[in-house]
Amino acid sequence: MTLLLAGLLLFVGGHSINLFAPNYRNAMVAKLGLLPWKGIYSIVAIAGFILLVIGYGEARSNPVWLWQPPIWTRHLAALITLPAFILLFASQIPGNRLQVKVGHPMYLGIKLWAFAHIIANGGLHDLILFGAFLIWGIIGFAISRRRDKKLNTQREYKGPMRDALTLVISLGAWGVFAFWLHAMLIGVAPLGA
Repeated sequence: MTLLLAGLLLFVGGHSINLFAPNYRNAMVAKLGLLPWKGIYSIVAIAGFILLVIGYGEARSNPVWLWQPPIWTRHLAALITLPAFILLFASQIPGNRLQVKVGHPMYLGIKLWAFAHIIANGGLHDLILFGAFLIWGIIGFAISRRRDKKLNTQREYKGPMRDALTLVISLGAWGVFAFWLHAMLIGVAPLGA
């Protein structure tokens, strides 16, 4: 569990610098330059992700069960991750309607993804991993929306082609992940028995 916690600290902590310490981030960018800062940021994020994956794998091999979710929760979770994928991809394709309306669809997608995994998994390690992401998504969304309001941030809608692109890419990615990659990478088929 130690590696999982260390990974979460590095990964989520690194991704939270701009949320909780934007002045520090800006000072470091001014001091080091944008590319070196992004390099350090990336190294910390990758190290955190590796520790998180290894730690989660170790915790799964010797789980502490808090509850035993029924099999149907896997199917429900798979369905909940569909809008999560749409929101995550909406955050990466500028000018789509979701990004303009919501402002920070990535955080909403992370919240849905984390919630889906909490209801479908009953281990302590699951609650720690997905609970941390759920809390981070809630806090990140609130801080980012508050900052947008303060700065009067406006996003430009660039037409229905951006919406269609967002939808096609996200549905395709969800399908590949739900029907193939999740079982291959995680060892669990979300839509299987």
